[in-house]
Amino acid sequence: MTGQDTEDIVEALQAADAVRYGEFELSHGGTSDYYVDKYRFETDPECLSLIADAFAAEVRESKLAGVALGAVPLVAATSLAARRPYVIVRKQTKEYGTGNRIEGPLDEGKEVVVLEDVATTGQSALDAVSALREAGAHVSRVLVVVDREEGARELLADADVSLDALLTASDLLDAEG
Repeated sequence: MTGQDTEDIVEALQAADAVRYGEFELSHGGTSDYYVDKYRFETDPECLSLIADAFAAEVRESKLAGVALGAVPLVAATSLAARRPYVIVRKQTKEYGTGNRIEGPLDEGKEVVVLEDVATTGQSALDAVSALREAGAHVSRVLVVVDREEGARELLADADVSLDALLTASDLLDAEG
């Protein structure tokens, strides 16, 4: 991504009121003095479209995967922008209906890129990568909107997965400065 692309996405997140300051508890149990509200940027059509276009430019010929629930709007919008098929990866196997953990057709050996909203520790992305690999997919890349720079890149690298982010926490915080 170019510096202008990064700037445009930062501005779009700010316009969607998706970056908030205060004291927040994060899903992994830690606290932070800022919060990136994925539901704010995923429900704003201008912001979501900008993110989907940026993701679409990065996915090449890969199948897409989104982690339920947070990344479903991202993967659906990116699928449309890139004209690429996608699957949804549940956090756990469904206990009813088809009992699927992965929703949508997935061919063994297919290259899949995981899309995620915000990466902190990287654990939810790694769980999705593991589920996809168990199902026979080849996964070597996770794309996120924001990398909070709190260990996700390193955790994924240990599993031979690269983390690419449209923005980092530094990009967001520098823009506020």
